[in-house]
Amino acid sequence: MLPEDWIEHRRADGERVGWIVPTGDGFRAVDLLGRWRHDEPVDWLAAEADLEELGIGYLADRYRLRFADGTEREVRVAEASVDGVTVVADEYGAASAVGANPERFRLPFPAPDALHADGR
Repeated sequence: MLPEDWIEHRRADGERVGWIVPTGDGFRAVDLLGRWRHDEPVDWLAAEADLEELGIGYLADRYRLRFADGTEREVRVAEASVDGVTVVADEYGAASAVGANPERFRLPFPAPDALHADGR
């Protein structure tokens, strides 16, 4: 469940792109993975602009999921919601192959640091 002070932010087309959270004298933007977009509070318009510029395209990027034993797997985000984040194994692009049934991993929301961008 989201904290009560998280204010949903949607683009002009109605697509949710994150939340804006009052913090001290300003606001902080939170993306759809539940991650803070900046370290320090900014004004409302800057938080809005950040979320709108970010959009939702980053959810289609390739990520890496680090396991407790230190190993990592290439994954893609299959679902991101306040109920949790589901990623699917994507070695060699297999997640998008017709008929693929990739291994799924359910993560909490906000997504843990173990899920990080694949910086190839």
